[in-house]
Amino acid sequence: MASGYGSLAREAIVLLDKFSAGRQSLDDFMEDASKDLQIMDTTHKKFILDVVSGCIENKTLLDVVINVFYGQNGKRVSMGDRSQFVIICYLATFSLDDLGLQRFSIIIRSLDIKKMHTFLTFFFTNLTTWIQDEWNTIYDAFYVEEHLISPLQRWRPEIDILMDQLAVKISLGNQVKKSPIKTTKPQEFSLTKFPHTRPRPLPLPELIPLQGKSKPVPKSTYMSPKEMQMMEEIKQKNHQKTEELLSQANMKQFRCVNPEKSETTKSTMAQIKEDLESKLKFNSFHSSGLPSSNKNNMWPIKLNNAAILRQGALYEREVEEELQRMERLVEGAREPSSFLQWQKEMRDKDLQEELANIERRRLEGRISYEEAAMARSRLIERNQKTAQLKKEETAALMRRYAEKRLREEKEMRDLVQQVAEGHKNSKAAKEKLQKFKQSIVKEVAEQRRELLRQALEEAQAELSRKFKVIREIHAIESLTPLRVRNFDYTESAGHELLGEMSLVELKERLALLKEAQQAEQHEKRELILEEKENKKRLLLEKLDNINVHTRALAQAAASRKEERKARLAFRQAMIQDDTVLALQKKLEEKQLERQRLKQTESKKA
Repeated sequence: MASGYGSLAREAIVLLDKFSAGRQSLDDFMEDASKDLQIMDTTHKKFILDVVSGCIENKTLLDVVINVFYGQNGKRVSMGDRSQFVIICYLATFSLDDLGLQRFSIIIRSLDIKKMHTFLTFFFTNLTTWIQDEWNTIYDAFYVEEHLISPLQRWRPEIDILMDQLAVKISLGNQVKKSPIKTTKPQEFSLTKFPHTRPRPLPLPELIPLQGKSKPVPKSTYMSPKEMQMMEEIKQKNHQKTEELLSQANMKQFRCVNPEKSETTKSTMAQIKEDLESKLKFNSFHSSGLPSSNKNNMWPIKLNNAAILRQGALYEREVEEELQRMERLVEGAREPSSFLQWQKEMRDKDLQEELANIERRRLEGRISYEEAAMARSRLIERNQKTAQLKKEETAALMRRYAEKRLREEKEMRDLVQQVAEGHKNSKAAKEKLQKFKQSIVKEVAEQRRELLRQALEEAQAELSRKFKVIREIHAIESLTPLRVRNFDYTESAGHELLGEMSLVELKERLALLKEAQQAEQHEKRELILEEKENKKRLLLEKLDNINVHTRALAQAAASRKEERKARLAFRQAMIQDDTVLALQKKLEEKQLERQRLKQTESKKA
């Protein structure tokens, strides 16, 4: 039975292709397949049905491997061989312990050896990497490790031997059989066979054809075109005309008014200029400081209707919350002021610690920056030395390369000179051939000119005839017929329709309809004005409430400002921390060291 496993695998591939193409359920398909395989042995039929059902049941697990395999090797593998790879993957993953390596190798050799070698290499190379990760997303990781990956790892040495055998077989199949090389058998010379014959004369050397003289490069290639020169001259003339017009305009002042300013105006302008320059402080060494935060003249912000309504609703909600809090206090609720005081103290303490940590981290960052700058300067110096050595080596190589190029150019010039001397002999033949071709071209050109002249005369005669016909048609179309219409505005058209009316009646009805529309628009306009008045009164009330709350918020902002000053005092106290002072001292040392390094580098430069 071991020798027939290859045919059984092919039968399973055919059945799997049929199921993939159909849309029936697995049970119905297996019943139909068992009916078709009745003539086979029971063990053979059981093997085929088990393999096909296993491939269909584990389709999700097998498709993970097959899809990626086709994605990487789709150009070299046909989609019609998909069922082969699915069955081989199923047998290697689930049935290798039951089959054994001998039967598995028989199945592999019964199929295309090159494709099977490619698939097995891909499968066992990526087994413990992304294939295991993808299988872990489908089944439990412990089940995948124990029942799928571990058995395959035990069979890995035998599978490697099988893949090596397949590779050897593929390489032997690719070798082309060479015919045996015939060796040369020497023959003896017969010096006395023809005693009176003369020696064979040497062949005459072949004449080297002469190379024609190439046309010289035209002089216009290295000369600028005349158009550019003309444009440049026109540009210079226009520029001179513009300068002349500008000078004339400056010399001839306006004649209608006196452009000169009076002495009073000049003194006033000088005084204003001095005042403005006195306010400028270009040589000051200190900044003017931040602008004052105490802005007593707070200009009101103009709010639109939506903003007024939104702020009014917000303040009303705050008032309701405050009233509810007061009601709870009246009913006996506890005042959270003591808790809030304790919370504020703890927050201040945490803030002080956080500020100390922030300052410490900042100083540590500055210290690390200084160390990195020093390391970077050392690295730059080392790289400069290496670059200098590379430049010297490159210069030496370039000198050797230049000498080599000079020798090669000299040899090439000698070779070109020899070839040019050989091309001179073909010049006479080329001149004779060129004269013969010129005579043929002249005859053909004369014949073509005669044919073109005849065709042009015929086309002109046809075109003049068409123009004459077109002019006659235009003259006929330009005659306008006389049309007379008599229209009565009080009569209908006479089509006997239900809504038919005369033009006078239509105008009267339109006038009545327009009056009705104007009355309706007047009513709507009065209603809109009334709604606007109501809305305006509501907005005024909301604005009064907003002003009250704005004054309350200004008082709260003043209290928050005092708290901010207290936090600044905490920050100044934090600066006096011992750890921060030590870090500042270390930072100053690092900065001095980096400055010394810079000075040494500048002296070296």
